[in-house]
Amino acid sequence: MTFLGEVVPPDRIALGETLYVENCASCHGAQLEGQPDWKTPLESGRMPAPPHDASGHTWHHADRQLFDITKLGLGAVVEGYESNMPAFAGTLTDDQIRAVLAYIKSTWPARERAFQDDVSTRDGAR
Repeated sequence: MTFLGEVVPPDRIALGETLYVENCASCHGAQLEGQPDWKTPLESGRMPAPPHDASGHTWHHADRQLFDITKLGLGAVVEGYESNMPAFAGTLTDDQIRAVLAYIKSTWPARERAFQDDVSTRDGAR
């Protein structure tokens, strides 16, 4: 498993799983399944938390974009976008964010991992 072009050892992926459970699962689901009806806006106009498994769209994004969204929040990456997802800068270190994202990537089937790796490479996100 790689993230930002670096091989992530199994112990870092295991740490990522622990950190995911502690920081992400309450919204994105213990099985990475996301919130129900994740494609339908909430009454607030914001979107529910999407799944991070193969049924979602996380694997469509490059490593660098996933890192920036997690660290800075979606609004910092997509100007003006309002989201319920907090920025994790100050909560998780950069290394911990990389571990969480490597864990998420480790759960995807080979086809989705290969697609996402290609996106990351083409976008220069490594």
